[in-house]
Amino acid sequence: MSVLYEELKNRLAQEKGTALATIVRGPQHLGAKLLVLPDKTIRGTLGLPDLERQVVEDAERAIWQGEARTRTYTIPATNQDFDVFIEGFPPPPTLIIVGAGHIAIPLTTFAKTLNYRVVVIDARSAFATRERFPHADDLIVAWPDEVLQQMDLNPSTSVAVLTHDPKFDEPTLTVILQHELGYVGAIGSRKTNAERAERLKRQGLTDEQLSHIHGPIGLNIGATSPEEMALAIMAEIVATRYGKDRTAIQDWSKK
Repeated sequence: MSVLYEELKNRLAQEKGTALATIVRGPQHLGAKLLVLPDKTIRGTLGLPDLERQVVEDAERAIWQGEARTRTYTIPATNQDFDVFIEGFPPPPTLIIVGAGHIAIPLTTFAKTLNYRVVVIDARSAFATRERFPHADDLIVAWPDEVLQQMDLNPSTSVAVLTHDPKFDEPTLTVILQHELGYVGAIGSRKTNAERAERLKRQGLTDEQLSHIHGPIGLNIGATSPEEMALAIMAEIVATRYGKDRTAIQDWSKK
């Protein structure tokens, strides 16, 4: 096995995102391969720096989209065309639940059913127990913002902030909004979310960062019980993952 494939195998085993690009048509370097990591670090070579610069941009996006397709590139200096097959391998989707309250229990169940890796974080040891969350992959009793600063947060990560307490959720949102995530949702009414957004702006967050928060959290399905609320949240996470508009989802449900 080549060194390149060995590294790809190891990264997949460690559940780390990567993409593999292969020249499948062109006047030269047919079969050349390039491994692209999430930070655009590369392994191997396609033999043409101008081609690599173009491929790396698409390969990095393919990692998070789990995309596999052939793209055509033209080298400006020579006007040569190359077809490059790019296959992205994203990490498994992860749901981080901040706050081990009553909604978090069925939300963990729904997420595990959909093959998400689930991490539950809460500083309150009375709530974050294995008896309440037997199916969580990780159960962490600590201040959420401190834990999240040490975690690999990426576009395959969704975060549901369910603490409904400014001393927990605001430091948490300050940390996670520094990263490009797949989904960020925060519990609370429209008024609560608006007031929280104003406080976060005074702490230095931008309107663009705050626009990534789904709040009130979850699709509007008329949920009242913890189980229904968890279903609404999970549905919104999945819809966001696949690029579906919230309004379109709700309109479809009425047909």
